Amino acid sequence: MDSEQLRTLLAVVDEGSFEDAAYALGITPSAVSQRIKALETQLGRTVLVRARPVTATESGTVLLRLARQQALLQADALAELGAAEGTRATLSVVVNADSLATWALAPLADVAASQPVRLEVRREDQDHSTHWLRTGAAMAAVTSVADPVPGCTVRRLGSMTYRPMCTPAYRGRWFPEGASTAALAQAPVVVFDRADDLQHRWLRRRSRRLDPPQHHIPESASYAQAVRLGLGWGMIPDLQRTPDLVELEPGGAVTVPLFWQQWKLRSPVLDALAEAMAEAAPKA
Repeated sequence: MDSEQLRTLLAVVDEGSFEDAAYALGITPSAVSQRIKALETQLGRTVLVRARPVTATESGTVLLRLARQQALLQADALAELGAAEGTRATLSVVVNADSLATWALAPLADVAASQPVRLEVRREDQDHSTHWLRTGAAMAAVTSVADPVPGCTVRRLGSMTYRPMCTPAYRGRWFPEGASTAALAQAPVVVFDRADDLQHRWLRRRSRRLDPPQHHIPESASYAQAVRLGLGWGMIPDLQRTPDLVELEPGGAVTVPLFWQQWKLRSPVLDALAEAMAEAAPKA
């Protein structure tokens, strides 16, 4: 397949429009359109959904993976030849918010400092991050999913332990006689976002009918701060635990396993990132 067509496909999807892709590639929007049309004519199928933003079709997703692999391998080859002056591979990586807020930024920074790479980090819940691997939008992901996505390898990183925490004043107000089922049904809970199931996973241990009032705070540091301010109780990772919080109920920990999934692609840059993430991940 024509490498310029694949590079153009990648630019359109990453930039979100034909016009922005043209600016990134230094060509006209008409040239972008012609390349995509030629690619679709060659394949006999559409590769893009013309919307805002532009997205890949099922066929386009297959080519998107190929385009990212091609770009990464080319950057690796240039680096090995010593001809990579100013050339950096782009690595699209998915990491959950709590990992970004606690342990994951250090290995990402180390790899960015030691390798010719540009990092594009997407934030996604660990239970849903494999979606980005399937669509070809990411090359690697921190995930709680142990089963490898087709075309990917998987390795165990470690785990993060979460506990139901609140302030002493909050516990005294809402749970003066302990975390009973009746009290849990009324006490407000802080939830990261609508994809976050961690609090309800803990609640289901007590009863499947519990649906307390919820506050959504979709940022890791702000989430912990909201719990410290008494907005509600929440599942706080041990890595963010502070002395001003107490456990809602002793022994209520939830351990979330973490895995590293990446494309089956031998790349020095991608392998270096995998090793750095595995070394830095919490093992508790």
